[in-house]
Amino acid sequence: MKWIDLPPVWLALFLSLAWIQAQHLPVGGMGGAWADFVGGLCVGGGLLLMVLAFAEMRRQRTTVIPHRIPDQLVDGGIFRRSRNPIYLGDTLVLVGMILRWEALPSLLLVPLFMWLITDRFIRPEETRLDDTFGARFAAYKARTRRWI
Repeated sequence: MKWIDLPPVWLALFLSLAWIQAQHLPVGGMGGAWADFVGGLCVGGGLLLMVLAFAEMRRQRTTVIPHRIPDQLVDGGIFRRSRNPIYLGDTLVLVGMILRWEALPSLLLVPLFMWLITDRFIRPEETRLDDTFGARFAAYKARTRRWI
């Protein structure tokens, strides 16, 4: 059952909820070209963040799988700007799809998604990083924000 408790599964669940809202409780006239454009930018930006983060983690030869102990403290590349660029990317994809689907009431899901990701993944990961890398992680944490 551990495979279910992964960020992409949670993202898929939240995307499904937004899509269901858009299909069954539509709020017409609130989207249009601006929502498609901004939504596309969010999705594209989110995917770019994820690719950059995966590439940097691969370059550093450490795991991208949550709940595992990392081999390296990744603090270069995109990780200089955000300690959690993959989760930030997930959030941008969620926002972007909500906008593209004109599911604006589902924007309420975004802070819930961010809270869930922080509670289920980020805090435990930070504990593992602190246990593994100590002062080095503390210095990284002091100079780099969690989300943006």
